Amino acid sequence: MADSDEDFSDDYDDEDINDYYNNNDDYIESDENDADSKNEETGIVSNNNNIKKRIQELEHFQYETFTTENVKAKLLNDMETASGTLNISPSLARIVLHHVKWKLPVVSTKCSLPSEKTKLLVESGVQCRSRPNIKTVRPKEIPYCGVCLENFATNDLYALSCKHMFCEGCWKQHIGFAVKDGMSSGIPCMENNCTLLCHEDFVHQFLSVKSGSLESNYLRHLLRISVMEHYQLRFCPGADCDMTLYAEKPKPRKVQCSKCKYICCFECGHPYHTPADCSTIQKWLTKCADDSETANYISANTKDCPACHICIEKNGGCNHIQCSKCKHNFCWMCLGDWKNHGNSYYECSRYKENPKIAKKSQQTQAREALKKYLFYFQRWENHNQSLMLEAQARTRIQKQIEEKVNKCQGTWIDWQYLMRAGELLAKCRYTLQYTYPLVYYAEAGPEKTLFEYQQAQLEVEIEGLAWKLEHAGDYQRGEIENQMDVAEKRRQTLLARFVSD
Repeated sequence: MADSDEDFSDDYDDEDINDYYNNNDDYIESDENDADSKNEETGIVSNNNNIKKRIQELEHFQYETFTTENVKAKLLNDMETASGTLNISPSLARIVLHHVKWKLPVVSTKCSLPSEKTKLLVESGVQCRSRPNIKTVRPKEIPYCGVCLENFATNDLYALSCKHMFCEGCWKQHIGFAVKDGMSSGIPCMENNCTLLCHEDFVHQFLSVKSGSLESNYLRHLLRISVMEHYQLRFCPGADCDMTLYAEKPKPRKVQCSKCKYICCFECGHPYHTPADCSTIQKWLTKCADDSETANYISANTKDCPACHICIEKNGGCNHIQCSKCKHNFCWMCLGDWKNHGNSYYECSRYKENPKIAKKSQQTQAREALKKYLFYFQRWENHNQSLMLEAQARTRIQKQIEEKVNKCQGTWIDWQYLMRAGELLAKCRYTLQYTYPLVYYAEAGPEKTLFEYQQAQLEVEIEGLAWKLEHAGDYQRGEIENQMDVAEKRRQTLLARFVSD
């Protein structure tokens, strides 16, 4: 006679269950656990732990939040370092650093060869391409300004290392107009075809005390351009925030300003977008902005129940909807029966392209392209709305926990799993949201099919967690924590493909 369910369950211990979740695969317990199998299991667990570590590195890295004074000190330190390497003044070194995006290793490398150093100085606008052609002034010839052509004493004419002489008034006007136009680091010499740029020390002598606003504008523009071109610095994109983000080794990673708490990608400044890369998200956001009016009609929060056709408003983040009138369970995205979403391939997250579309007319192709875009935009926007609704739900959960604690219905620690579940749900849903731009631009093939499958699996677990969290009173703590564990494993499986060795 076959063993009972109870006897069968006794064959598994806590270690077996942990192995199941660590491996994220179907776990089969063998009756004969020899040394080789244990070594293999240890290797799998070690590999999975390594993947987890690299996924953490994919999402986080070391950075700092700088004040304006910190930024000025950083720039000055870089200028002094480059000045010593190039054997030029710090103000001239600043021009060179602008040219190489403030990459000191590039300066050091190019200075190892005299020819490369000279090329760098010329390309930066610090040194002339050829030796300056100094015009010899004859004893009876009076020097003149190259712009206004007025005669001046030699001491009243000013020039860069190119020796192109201009009077103080012309320089002031030239620099003044450049500063008003927002230019600071790239103010050129006034001589036609001259490639030299005005350095900071040279400019300051023409910004008098009377023109205080002009000087402050020049310094502000110079600081702004320096930060924008510095490969290790990024202005915080937060509204009215004056902080700057610094990373020694810049990467497209998640950063958060310590002042305004704004979260963004360090590389591009857009909202953090893993697993999509910066170029993909830039194209997607531009397209969404261009086609926003076309997609407005799908942004409504109401839909009709597919069974009884009563109007339903979505007031939670979960896409598993139960009609309050007929109790029909359906998917908010595709309006399909929910029971078809739990155990089978999550079809409503995958767009089915027409393989014969290339042979159709241009008008048909245009309609198909719009249909494809709206398919992905709808899911992108839906998860965005779900994130906002679930953020409100977390606030309500926190208040409910406080009420339970005050009524002595457990301690704060006893109910923290609900807050952890809400935070994990937000993290998983955020990752899932940014998979849709990636799939939209991905080329058809096996890799896209596999990614869509992993995307669908993650979506199933996310909606399962959202449902359990919204109906927490109907589920045991263990059920919710188990759902959390599976959802996070699905997220890690999806992100693992973006982890480089």
